[in-house]
Order: sequence, then structure tokens, then C-alpha cells
Amino acid sequence: MVQNPARRTALVDAAIEVLARDGARGLTFRAVDAEAGVPKGTASNYFANRDELLNQVGAHIHQRLTLDPARLESAQLPPSPELLTELMRALFQHISDDRTGWLALLELRLEATRRPELQAALTETLRANLNMNIEGRRESGIPGDDMTTVLLYYAMTGLIVEHLTVPEVLAPFDIDDLIANFVNRSLAT
Repeated sequence: MVQNPARRTALVDAAIEVLARDGARGLTFRAVDAEAGVPKGTASNYFANRDELLNQVGAHIHQRLTLDPARLESAQLPPSPELLTELMRALFQHISDDRTGWLALLELRLEATRRPELQAALTETLRANLNMNIEGRRESGIPGDDMTTVLLYYAMTGLIVEHLTVPEVLAPFDIDDLIANFVNRSLAT
């Protein structure tokens, strides 16, 4: 198998674009090659089969969508509900800026309902992501408990899905206010 990490990453990014645009049925090696602008047959030299490509996409999407709180101005705030609100707003903006990545993740989730191996890999990745969020909140000293993190994780997931797929549903609402309410209500005892 070919071992050019930069080319492999470019192919996975191209696969994410194809998956977001054309869905799982449109994700072929030929489509990935065309999207990446590489010669035909390149993707098949890097990935043994479509399942391997899907698994690589699943792992890479989470790297793309992960927010690095240390790079945010709000990271200088003391642990507080305000900091948590700003982190949720930054996460929302970060994911909104990579709409393709999130839509590809939605397609991957749907495909996982038909592919047990992909479902197992995606479950492991998503569970690790949720656990990383729980541990991050614990270590940061941000108010709340583990359930606060879980509630915010799924509230933000739903908000992002609506925003990226049917944004007019949210038209009557101010997104920043919704996020502040998610935080404040999840912290209420």
C-alpha cells in the first residue's frame, strides 16, 4: 500500500467533499480521484476497499471538526458559565465554517446503519469524542457535571443539524441566545 501521508489526507478530504455532495452512493474511488484532481486509480492504491475509505473518512472528519479551545480568545476567561457559552458559540461557528465536514458526517452516520463494521468504528469514535468533552469539562473547572456535558453535546448536535440542513426552521431564533439558553438551562439545578 502506498504511504504518502499528504496524498492520503488529500484523498480523504476529497472523499469528504464527495460524501457531503453526493451521499454514500456517490462515494466511489473514481469520484474521489476526480475530486482530488489525481490520476484515475490513485484512491484504490491508498485504500484496500470502500469500507477502509469510509473508516478513514470517519476518523478524519472528527479531526477537522474538533475545536481547539486553547486557540480562542475566550480561553482566557476563568471557568464560568460565560466561558462555557463562548466555547459553545465558537464550536457552532467552527462547525458552520466546515459545513461539508458535518454533512459528510451525517451521511456517514446514515451509512453506518447499513454497515455494522462502520457502525462499530463510528460508535467508538463518537463515544471517545463525548468522553473527551466530559473529561475536558472536568479538567477545565467549568461549572456543571458530566450530565451537563452530555446535554450540551446533544443540544448542540441538534442545533447544528438544523442549521446546516434546514436553516429556515431556526429563522425566528437568535442562535447566540439559543446557545446561551442551552448552557444556562443545563446548569440550572
